[in-house]
Amino acid sequence: MAAKKPKMTVVKKDDPGTTTCSYWVPRKKRRCKMTANKGSPFCGAHAPPTISPSSPDEKSVDDAFQDRIPCPLDPKHTVFKRKLAKHLTICNARDQESSLPYIVKGINSGEYSEEQHEELDKLNQIKLHELPDEEFYGLIDKVKELYDKHINSSIQTLQLEHASLKEELNRKDYGQETLRQLTQASSLLAILERDQQLTDHTSFVEFGAGKGQLAYYLATVLENQQLNSSQVILIDRLSLRHKKDNKVANKELVHRIRADIADLKLSALPELKKTQRTVALSKHLCGAATDLTLRCILGDEGASTDYVLIALCCHHRCSWLSYVGRSFLQESGIGPREFSILTKMVSWAVCGTGLSRERRKALEAADDQPVETNTQRLSREEREKIGQQCKRLLDYGRLEHLRSHGYQAELKFYVSRDVTLENVVLLARPCTSKSNCQNKCS
Repeated sequence: MAAKKPKMTVVKKDDPGTTTCSYWVPRKKRRCKMTANKGSPFCGAHAPPTISPSSPDEKSVDDAFQDRIPCPLDPKHTVFKRKLAKHLTICNARDQESSLPYIVKGINSGEYSEEQHEELDKLNQIKLHELPDEEFYGLIDKVKELYDKHINSSIQTLQLEHASLKEELNRKDYGQETLRQLTQASSLLAILERDQQLTDHTSFVEFGAGKGQLAYYLATVLENQQLNSSQVILIDRLSLRHKKDNKVANKELVHRIRADIADLKLSALPELKKTQRTVALSKHLCGAATDLTLRCILGDEGASTDYVLIALCCHHRCSWLSYVGRSFLQESGIGPREFSILTKMVSWAVCGTGLSRERRKALEAADDQPVETNTQRLSREEREKIGQQCKRLLDYGRLEHLRSHGYQAELKFYVSRDVTLENVVLLARPCTSKSNCQNKCS
């Protein structure tokens, strides 16, 4: 076992040699680790507003932190008053809608009224254990019926491995979590290669890119295969630290766009004009973000997407307002109330015992095993099975939506369940003819 890393020593505030900021960060429950300004116990970001000198000639010991004011866009941080104008143009909290042509507020959110929003908020407060037996078991029977009719055993296994990640997967110094992520990325890249999508003059748009691990390995493949006319575009609404895509050697291969998928007009992205084809992909696109992505792809007449690959997850975060398969569900007798209940049942598929991590650790330490509670109307095995069926039913609604827009679409198990319980990927491509629209992706 590797030796434990020595604990970081904390420098006391009254130490004359203190160089770190004394600001206490409540969210992280520690002090800021940035370097303090000369003559101040705080760094530039956390220096409190100070009183301006009474005359222009009056100088402080160090005016590096003088005349700081709270940022008008986000008062959690301060800014030099004399640099306010410039700061407002680059601040992360700035409104980008008016300056960026590809940001159109709510373009992919779907149409709804305030009344609908309030009604759905009330439905989200429904608790499964409070449902009457007639409604509870009635919806479960409907889920089983629809699952047997439309899905059943139609999802096939497609577990592949890309050669570029073989060496990484064989490393002994990686932990379980790292290997899990690499296994998923390897399979997704191999599927792209199998379907002949790793071609030149292609824009690979990764939605919900996060720290860009999949984009990094994809860009590495493009670089190794000398597909220099292709590019990887990362879409994410957050600005994250330690991004993997920063390590790509050829910086021209990768472009990161900060945007909420709900507000993204795909055809207005200037980067897409550089290539001839577009591939949309994502690794674990949570809940409603999947539906927003499909709306972004299919609802923009000026954009054409040649291939879709989305690893699905977090169905409990789906929203009736943005969900693209509403027509299918409504035709099957499932409305907003039933949908809200479904998005709670899907958690049964991945919640295991239902105990918190802390409680499980405590039981393991006591050599005790979780005991099935008597408050549930179904056994844990039954709940897990129903949860999986609810997930696939929501995914099937997405397939129907894609097919109604001229796409061949299907679901595949792209990794085994021991890698991740969220092991289903959605694949789609435009139909070559009307007859092919009823078929699956080849």
